[in-house]
Amino acid sequence: MNLERIFKRLWIDYVTQNPSAGKIYNLFLQEGEEVINDHIAFRTLDYPEINIDILAKPFLSNGYVAKGEYLFKEKHLFARHFESEKDLKVPRIFISQLILSECSQFIQDILKSASIKDDRPNYSSDKLIFSGSLFSPLSYQTYNKLRDESEYAAWFYVFGFRANHFTVSINALKTYNNISAVNELLKKNGFLLNDSGGEIKGTKADLLQQSSTLADKVTVKFVEGSFEVPCCYYEFAQRYPDANGKLYNGFVAKSADKIFESTNFYGKK
Repeated sequence: MNLERIFKRLWIDYVTQNPSAGKIYNLFLQEGEEVINDHIAFRTLDYPEINIDILAKPFLSNGYVAKGEYLFKEKHLFARHFESEKDLKVPRIFISQLILSECSQFIQDILKSASIKDDRPNYSSDKLIFSGSLFSPLSYQTYNKLRDESEYAAWFYVFGFRANHFTVSINALKTYNNISAVNELLKKNGFLLNDSGGEIKGTKADLLQQSSTLADKVTVKFVEGSFEVPCCYYEFAQRYPDANGKLYNGFVAKSADKIFESTNFYGKK
């Protein structure tokens, strides 16, 4: 599957799950801006059948190569980002995975079924990134118990394989070409920002500044009934040149750590 088809399918699913993103995208267009994606992020587990290397296959086959690696000790996550060597205009890909050996036995027991279920999809296919949740039926009690320990695990349990977030490249904007201006535009139009660690994550010295909306709530059917839970969010990134004048292409772990919390603002129940 070529990149254009992959990105289109991911975007349609993303804005369906996260209507605020579509509204923000249209807001930028109304302001005369062209929206370019800085990066797209995915979540997975470190099982060999579905880990970062497997999820990255459709991108690797389309000219992407692995670049930076990142560790989030408190959240028990490892991540890697990928860049295209064929087309510098396509977004970076950021894939993180939960390190299950560092999690409780409960999390391991619940999530291991994703790697051993008989009716699992063909994990080696390009379609894995569109597969959604691998768990059925979903239990709201299980979801909340997972969230008590790891919001990441709970999110993956419910939503699975889809774009966790798209990211607007602030560098590609003309009028709103700094992160503060973007944030003010969003707040002026009623959108809520993730303020964990401050609305702006990172500094110019880090060569990357990021902000994000709070995730939209979506109604999910569980065995106990239908409940609203946080799904996806929209991110905004401004990059700065390094000492050699080259725009920074990587990510800052301490900032990304706070961006993850865009889906964890409702409190634990």
